[in-house]
Amino acid sequence: MAKRLFHLSWFLSQGYGPKGWRGDWAGSDIDRWMMPDLFVDLARAMDRACFDYVIIEDSSMVPYTFKGTHDTYLKYAASTPKLDPAVLVPYLAQATKHLGIIPTLSVTEYPPFLLARLVNSLDHVTEGRVGWNCVTGSNDGAAENYGRDGQPPHDERYDLADEFAGLVTRLWDAWEPDAVVLDRETPLFADGAKVHPVYHEGRYFKCRGPLNAPRSPQGRPVICQAGGSPRGQRFAATWADTIITDASSVEAMKQYRTQVRANAVAAGRDPDSVKVLFLAYPLVDTTMDAARERRRLMQQDAARHLDLALSSMSRLTNIDFAKFDLDEPLPPLTTNGHQSLLAKWIGRTPREVAMGQAVKLGIDFSGTPGHVAGMMQEVMEEVGGDGFLFFNATFDRRYVMEVCDGLVPELQRRGVVRKAYAHKHFKDNLLAF
Repeated sequence: MAKRLFHLSWFLSQGYGPKGWRGDWAGSDIDRWMMPDLFVDLARAMDRACFDYVIIEDSSMVPYTFKGTHDTYLKYAASTPKLDPAVLVPYLAQATKHLGIIPTLSVTEYPPFLLARLVNSLDHVTEGRVGWNCVTGSNDGAAENYGRDGQPPHDERYDLADEFAGLVTRLWDAWEPDAVVLDRETPLFADGAKVHPVYHEGRYFKCRGPLNAPRSPQGRPVICQAGGSPRGQRFAATWADTIITDASSVEAMKQYRTQVRANAVAAGRDPDSVKVLFLAYPLVDTTMDAARERRRLMQQDAARHLDLALSSMSRLTNIDFAKFDLDEPLPPLTTNGHQSLLAKWIGRTPREVAMGQAVKLGIDFSGTPGHVAGMMQEVMEEVGGDGFLFFNATFDRRYVMEVCDGLVPELQRRGVVRKAYAHKHFKDNLLAF
């Protein structure tokens, strides 16, 4: 029986910012982190390895939640600094031929028309290889940078996002596929009867439309979402082509994917049109002992710099975890930030949670390329699909090589991931299996 293929993608956590600057393999150009070089190297390797896409994470603030100051974040270059992800997209596209590229663009930081126009433009210049990581914004600091006192309540953010996504997709659809005629003799560049205003007036937004550019190659570029709360999951089921989530255990992965597919059916969609990719942090080396030693050193570094993980937890939830005893279980807490994450932490100690965050606890994909590939194959066979989303906030060129030229070829030899792209456009490759 033919093996079922699964997808591979990469989550560029910590966005367009400094990466492994503290590591032994940081290279000689760490002071040039703002240049696209490292990310171009990554994109080329992913294109060669036939990945589906790379997501460029983003946030637009210098965090200050932990201890009420930005010092820890700046000390480690943790979630700051970051350059705008949209700037990086053309560089990655120019260096590749098939890789999908997804910048993160927040519905609480962009007007719908501006975002629709930006993504449409990027899809044109990449010839159909762009997506949109649709996020709602969760930290009050970012809202303050845009002139507001704080983020809207959690569930209301998704109400706003529903209207936003509806308007953006209508703007993308405003030019019919054959609206551009290019008849030089008549002359007729575009048929006005096939270009339609949207005349949207809703609770949050008002827009006449249409976009002042033709329908892009994909029509509707790929939409990515990561909502983990019940309200976030319903939003994702309505709009997302691909959903990203964590992989704490095989059983949790199965339950989540089953729920996503049920939500898609409830939203009137084909569940096979929504691809769920699970975060994975593979550590591959030439021997099992070498890979395990690297995992041990990660744990050692995390324990030495526990404030790094605690500051990240604080940023994600808007809760200052410096106020809690490291070894006392966390009491019931509420947040207007990432509710699904916080729910998993209640009852555990801050130290336990911080170590888990720092060393990426969950399924331990450490070992030789053959061992890790075998684990991933078994996990996907048990879960049913749809693939993995690799991440490493402090990656370097060595890590890129180990994954793209070590692990992925082993997966290809096993016949569980693609060896070549079948289509020109990102969405078509994503939906190919």
